[in-house]
Amino acid sequence: MKGYALLRRLLFTLPPELASCVALETLRFLKFLSIVKLNERPIQVMGMTFPNSVGTAAGLDKNGDYIDALASLGFGFLEVGTVTPLPQLGNVKPRLFRLPEHEALINRMGFNNKGVDYLVERIRAAHFKGIVGVNIGKNAATPLANAVEDYLICFRKVYSHASYVVVNVSSPNTKGLRELQFGQPFLSLLSILKAEQKCLWQATRHYTPLVVKISPDLSPVHLAEIAEILLDVQIDGVIATNTTTKREGVEQHPLAKEEGGVSGSPLFSQTLMVIRTLSRLLKGNVPIIACGGIMTSMEAEQCFSAGASLVQIYTGLVYRGPSLIKDIVMPH
Repeated sequence: MKGYALLRRLLFTLPPELASCVALETLRFLKFLSIVKLNERPIQVMGMTFPNSVGTAAGLDKNGDYIDALASLGFGFLEVGTVTPLPQLGNVKPRLFRLPEHEALINRMGFNNKGVDYLVERIRAAHFKGIVGVNIGKNAATPLANAVEDYLICFRKVYSHASYVVVNVSSPNTKGLRELQFGQPFLSLLSILKAEQKCLWQATRHYTPLVVKISPDLSPVHLAEIAEILLDVQIDGVIATNTTTKREGVEQHPLAKEEGGVSGSPLFSQTLMVIRTLSRLLKGNVPIIACGGIMTSMEAEQCFSAGASLVQIYTGLVYRGPSLIKDIVMPH
């Protein structure tokens, strides 16, 4: 942590988005010098054996450019994306903001990525052959009524290259996207994707699990509706949660009025509440992956105790550094 504290001070002198690029490029160079080997603590989830329970959250490596570099840190699995059918620039910069006093970030990136074809090529070129999930979304220009077509395009293209596929319907930074989490649109989207999964499974003789990522800003009623649909369509897993549009705990910060989703410490209590609620409703029939505000091994343990099988980190990595992975996998 001490070594990373110095690096973090240097990185935090740069604009957040640039700092992220610099950190990842530096890691890509340094991976040749040192690869972290953690004692394996394997866990079976979704029919796969994960070497350990800690993974990267989507958004850290949007295009699959840093798969080998991130794998060198000792993660048990990686998740790349969110990727869309066509390349898109995302929202206007600046679109990523640090709130260091709160160990938080606000982002309104808007699914900036190089497109699904580019990402597939990066996965194929990677030396790492461990578990790599792919997070898929819709292009901003695609009308909400046609969103399912974008998800189908991505799903078909990544199916044979992904260890699992995540349907992102919970980002607050693509207009209208969160409407796909509710009622008939949610049921219809997941039903169509599950039907396509069955077709692809029969065609390839390979089963790729389908996961959905949900918002932390859902009411208990909506969570109950979502859980019922997840069980009905027999979804393979659920990630709880995405970023929050709420500003609880950061209301007085000068950047609090910036549009976008909050990640990091202020999000953790919401994440934990959603995990506990889902665990009660799903009764162990759908694996839960915890994501959102996990900054310490103790918080990871709370997620496991609440019902999560795996955890993902992103903002925790920014503020706490790579030692957080080891702390969670091998707590003191």
